Amino acid sequence: MSGTGMRLQEYLAGLDYPVSREDLVRWGQENGASTELLQALRTLPVERFDDPAALHEALGTLT
Repeated sequence: MSGTGMRLQEYLAGLDYPVSREDLVRWGQENGASTELLQALRTLPVERFDDPAALHEALGTLT
């Protein structure tokens, strides 16, 4: 996983699932994520995550 993906996981700790990509962006904004991290969230290839494993897999696609 990239450094960006690892930082995203820190910001997303405590998130309730299922969650949409839009909710992830909002959660990041509310928790002080950088512009770079918010942009990365917006580029995730999946629009909905049913559990942390699905999100982890998608975060692994970030470069």
